[in-house]
Order: sequence, then structure tokens, then C-alpha cells
Amino acid sequence: MSDQLDYLKVRAAMGRISRREFLGRAAVLGVGAAMANTILAQAVRAAGPQKGGTISAGVEGGSSSDSLDPALSTNNATTMVLRLWGEPLVELSANGGLEGRIAESWSGSADASVWTFKIRKDVTFSNGKTVTAEDVMATMERHSGEDTKSGALGIMRGIKAMRAEGDDFIVELSEPNADLPYLMTDYHLMIQPNGGKDDPSAMIGTGPYKVTSMDMGVRFVGEKYADHWDGSHGHADMIELLLINDDTARVAALQSGQVHMISRVPPRTAGLISRSPNIDVHSKSGPGHYVFIAHCNTAPFDNNDVRMALKYGINRQEMVDKILFGYGSVGNDTPINASYPLFTEAEQRTYDPDKAAHHMKKSGYDGPILLRTSDNSFPGAPDASALFQQSCKAAGINLEIKREPNDGYWSEVWNKQPFCTSYWSGRPVQDQMFSTAYLSTADWNDTRFSNEKFDQLLIAARAELDETKRKQMYADMSTIVRDEGGLICPMFNDFVDGVATNIGGWEETAGFGVMNLYGPVKTWITA
Repeated sequence: MSDQLDYLKVRAAMGRISRREFLGRAAVLGVGAAMANTILAQAVRAAGPQKGGTISAGVEGGSSSDSLDPALSTNNATTMVLRLWGEPLVELSANGGLEGRIAESWSGSADASVWTFKIRKDVTFSNGKTVTAEDVMATMERHSGEDTKSGALGIMRGIKAMRAEGDDFIVELSEPNADLPYLMTDYHLMIQPNGGKDDPSAMIGTGPYKVTSMDMGVRFVGEKYADHWDGSHGHADMIELLLINDDTARVAALQSGQVHMISRVPPRTAGLISRSPNIDVHSKSGPGHYVFIAHCNTAPFDNNDVRMALKYGINRQEMVDKILFGYGSVGNDTPINASYPLFTEAEQRTYDPDKAAHHMKKSGYDGPILLRTSDNSFPGAPDASALFQQSCKAAGINLEIKREPNDGYWSEVWNKQPFCTSYWSGRPVQDQMFSTAYLSTADWNDTRFSNEKFDQLLIAARAELDETKRKQMYADMSTIVRDEGGLICPMFNDFVDGVATNIGGWEETAGFGVMNLYGPVKTWITA
């Protein structure tokens, strides 16, 4: 039997027989489906990437008002486009560590206050220009200026000085930060010629593809950049990204074979979709969270008792049960969960209409509260808003819901309107998550949270080398956000992706869903 199975797996890995045929013949040999899938996946990986063809992916989040400037990327769709043509200095590895991209290596001073990144030689941008340390410095300058709108501004504020010396890019920090290399993985920080100062939206970078066609909010096409330096990326000749915000349409595209992979499989139907013989559904827990965000500086949310009333007025377990269908876990009004390296468990906040009513009465506010939502903010967001409305009703809180158009949600509603639904995919370390969205000066501080003690703790934690003390500082920061912030976080969502079975090289990786949004770039077609 072993010889027959070996013969079959090799033929399947080479695309000579289909996955379905392999599974059927393996079953005849007495091998269960789960074991057969594992054997086939190992054989495909051992056979190595196959080159050529076109990989199509369906992704949610994009809109016609999106920007092509990496500094202004706000959603999964634009980030996946960035992955086609650009690369940061370093990137998360599959196991959550770091791997060099434009930086060949990096090292820090003993107190982690000075970091040196050695720039990889002979890497070229897609316009043929060789990458230099000066290009890296210009990129960081563009994301650091006081007038920048970059989503990376919050993590760049800790930099005191930068310089390029030969092949080295050197960063001096205002305060030591052992996590700085992790911060450089931020997807906004794509290295561009002259930092993108000449044309930030030109989509010229060092990625494995050149974007040759685009219809903003609809479709992007990337063709292989023949001189890309890394043979482990860019196996297909062409990548097609279709921006499909409607959950049903995105799933239909996968089931019909229009695309090879999709992001955000709706939890409600994930089990049903996984029964298809030509589709695998991959789910992994992580730092992603579906949220309701209130501006702490705007009435009535500038009253902490109003915020606390809403936090006690939401039924978290009901959200997990009816929105995530088990693909996730209960949140606790902090962006940090057990997926972070220095996480500390805290007392779980639960639904309590009496406490919600107490805080609302104490606030002195008894008017309606307007919540804006759309399907583009997270799958099932309008349904989640309706559940929130019902649970608040038991506390006497009048929550009104306004459904906004999907198109333009990220440019017209998120980070502009005082109360709306949203999502965060999380970040690799606490410092990056807090610096991006909760530092009072962060451009992406979407709850308008300003707390002097929190800011001081965040800066101090970067320089704290005692891990026990640092862990306690992060726990204290989480408590401050939980009890005083504008984040209402009822649930952490699993990343649920759908992938056609003729895609090879898929693996569970750290970071965002769809292989940290590198799925189209790192996989290949097997048949």
C-alpha cells in the first residue's frame, strides 16, 4: 500500500492527477481524508513551487476612494496590493519571528537605543533603479514628518535621528526600544525610490510584481517582475486581485472557480463551504478583533460613564455565538489578547444591564446614541449592531443604527465619525498595537484616546529590559484602555480563509489572514 500511496502522492503533487482523485484512491487504500490531506500537502511542498499561470484572489475591504499611497493604506485590499509591488525592511516570518526583506540583517546597541539595518545589495525597484540606504531613509522621513498622514506615524515618533552610511540605515531612538525591528514590518513602510516623495502612488517598489492594470475598488493585475531578487516569492506569472466586499459574492467566486482564494469566509457558512471537495477552509486564531469605536473627545462619548454604560450594555458571548459562530473568542475592551507575547489575563467584563443603566444615569445623558455601520467594517457588522441595540435596550439605552454604504466607509466614516463599527487585524507586539492606535499623538488613534499615564507607560516599557516589569506595564496599559478608552471590543475573530485545493504552498503563518496577506505572492498552482 505504501508504494501505491507514494506513487499517487507524487503524481498529485505534480498535477498529473487531481486532488479529488488522489483522495478517492487513498480512501480505497484505507487512508482517511485528514491523513490523506496531510500527506498530499507534504508532497506538494516537497515537490517545490510550480511556476507560471495566474492566481486570482477575492478580498474584501477595498473601495473606489482608496489611496495607492502606502502611507494611507487602511484595509486588507490595499495592503494586499502593497504586497504585490512593495516590501518593507523586515517582515514577519511564518512562526512569528522576523525575516529580512530589504534589510539583509539588523543589530541593536546594548541598550536598544541605536539600530543598524544593513541594506541588501543588488536589489532593484521595478523601474530598474538599485535600492540604496538613502531610499530607505527617505521612506522613513516621509512617514515621520509632522504633516504626514501616514498610518505609521505613531510608531515613527520614537525616532530621534536617522542617517544613511554606505549600505547601512541607522536609527537613533529617543528612548530604547527592543521591539523596533518588529515595528519596521508595518505595511505602510514600503521602501520606495526616494521614499516616494516624487510620486507616492506610483506603485514602484521591490516586490515580485508590477501592477499593470487597475480599476480602483474593483480589480488589480500584477505581472511578474523578472528581476525580483527572491525566488521564494512570486511563483505565478500573473496575480489578479478582485475586490469583492459582498460576502455572498466572494464565496460564490471561490465556489465557481473564478478565484483561487478568498479572505474572510463568513463564519455562518464556513462549515458548509469546507465540505466542498475543491475548497479548503483555513482558520486560525490571532490578534484580529471586531470592534465598536467611540471618540473620547466628542459628546456624549467624552463622558466615561457613557462609554462604561456601552461596555456593560453589550452581550459579548452572544456576539461570539451569533456573529462568529465559534470562530473566535470573547473580547474585554482591550486590543490585546493571548496571541501577544507579554499578555496578562485580566478580569473578564460581562454583560450587565443593571451596571449599564447605572453608568448611563450617572453620566447625566439620556438621549439617543447614533452608531454607524456597514458590511465593509467586518462580516456581520450590521447584525452585530442590531444585537448591540437589543442588549442596550434592556438597560434603557437608546442606540440608533445608521447603515452606511460599503464604498467609502474607510475614508468617510472610520476615524471621522464619533461612533462606528470597525476592525483591527492586530500587530505582532503590544508596543506596535498601542503605538499605532492608542498613543495620544498617533494619527490612527481612532478612539481619540488621550491619557498621559498611558503615554508615559508606553514610552517607559520600550526601554524596560526586565521582562517581568515590562509585562506588568503592558497589563497596566491594557487596564487603562479597558476602563477609560473608547474601544468596545466584544470579540476577537479568527482569520477564516477559503482556498482552492489546486493551490500549493499554503501554510498557516503569523500576522493577518490569507498568509499575512501574502497568499497570492507565496503560493502556486498545482494543477
